[in-house]
Amino acid sequence: MRVFKLTLFYIVALLIVSGCQASFDKEQSETKIAVEEAFKSNPKETNNKNNDIEFYLPFGYEIEDETPNNMIMKNGSKAYILFYNQQEQQNSKVVYTSTLKQKEFEVDETFEKDNRFGFMLIKKMENDLNELTVGIGGVKISAEVKTKNLASEAAAMMDIVRSVKVK
Repeated sequence: MRVFKLTLFYIVALLIVSGCQASFDKEQSETKIAVEEAFKSNPKETNNKNNDIEFYLPFGYEIEDETPNNMIMKNGSKAYILFYNQQEQQNSKVVYTSTLKQKEFEVDETFEKDNRFGFMLIKKMENDLNELTVGIGGVKISAEVKTKNLASEAAAMMDIVRSVKVK
């Protein structure tokens, strides 16, 4: 009886893990499409600025803290970190390559259009969370995002970085 329970436990655990992977794979594919569409679209009109940049913030987002080249934003309980290097152009790969050197990512997608270089990186974490980073040239934004929200969050994040204008 004990062997039966142990076998049943492993089968259920295997099904749960494979179901999570299938969900991640599906979301990853949908997220790539959403980010690429936001990357290729016209930038949103800016509605915020600081000393260095002008940018668009979607409804509900607010700036919590600013330091040189970094901005911490919140939307409800979610935190986002926006990094910008005003010395890098929209076709620069410096921020992308330096981000890749920091850790291993399960998803690494890049996009190019109209002399712009964009990217999306996803690192799987525990408890159905992922570290999501999207960027264009010298601008990137990162956040911890649940797997089921990857596509919508990534599109909003790309809208933000797509809108950044260096002063």
